[in-house]
Amino acid sequence: QVQLVESGGGLVQAGGSLRISCAASGLTFSQYNMGWFRQAPGKEREFVAAINRSGGSTYYADSVKGRFTISRDNAKNTVTLQMNSLKPEDTAVYYCAAALLSGNYYQRSRYDYWGQGTQVTVSS
Repeated sequence: QVQLVESGGGLVQAGGSLRISCAASGLTFSQYNMGWFRQAPGKEREFVAAINRSGGSTYYADSVKGRFTISRDNAKNTVTLQMNSLKPEDTAVYYCAAALLSGNYYQRSRYDYWGQGTQVTVSS
């Protein structure tokens, strides 16, 4: 079965950095576009970043543009999110997702598989 497993979450101070990763198994990783979403308590799950199959194109929410970087390693079946200049508003559970079809990466409906999430907490 398909598994997406996030890791690397934790507690950091505002202004700090954190790198979270997602390890995929049970699918042909290079065939899937990958995305990161996040969900804070009481809020809807929102788009953070996405990357296409080859890694040649990336997409970011305005709220994280310039601070976060998404990347992938198809040889290792992993996608990562480097988060810099973290703000308390970034506090959320971060989810990894995989989409066989391309386009509309901002929409949750695009994605076929989801991980269980990793907690990121930014203190002030």
